[in-house]
Amino acid sequence: MTAAWLLGLGFDPTQPVEIVVSPTSGLRSRAGLTVRRCNISPSDVVQVRGLRATSVHRTLCDLRLRLPAVETLVAIDAAICAGLTDRTSLVAHRRLQSLAILAAPAESPMETRLRWLLVQSGLPNPEVQSDLRDSEGQFLGRADLYYSAARLVIEYDGGNHRDRLVEDNRRQNLLINAGFRILRFTATDVHQRSDVVVAQVRSALVRVSSHSR
Repeated sequence: MTAAWLLGLGFDPTQPVEIVVSPTSGLRSRAGLTVRRCNISPSDVVQVRGLRATSVHRTLCDLRLRLPAVETLVAIDAAICAGLTDRTSLVAHRRLQSLAILAAPAESPMETRLRWLLVQSGLPNPEVQSDLRDSEGQFLGRADLYYSAARLVIEYDGGNHRDRLVEDNRRQNLLINAGFRILRFTATDVHQRSDVVVAQVRSALVRVSSHSR
């Protein structure tokens, strides 16, 4: 996780600091320091901020062994968003293939967790950070998640939503007038009311499917 922090993937670098040493090293774990022993190929080592760290692909593979799948996907999405890797190269890694297929440049961990919730509930994988335009091609905004066939925009409202409430409301009015539908969810919804989130999205998609028959 310390390597993930060095790479800019949003992890806490010091709870604890994690390092890798050779199998013969006498260094031991202690409070605030976790020591792991293994042989690492030179191709899996990079220099970050003047420190040696595991490469982004090696780091993601290591995280996959220890974290829940959704949290590994959060790290993968962050790496793609930061331009450190791409989905094609990630698919080549056996440990990451199943998650790399779902990877996208999400702009926040909660957007990834919301997308994971929908996909794991059997709903289609939505588009991520899609540009939305009106019938004349005028840019209206960018959707966190988007189901194009249903013209359904799904937004995650994070802690900064209150600070930009006026701007978000104006943008939402433009989208509604252009024929888009919008569902908005918070962290509380994702973590504590996940069944409601899934039900509302599924209902919106089913209504569009029914009308198109």
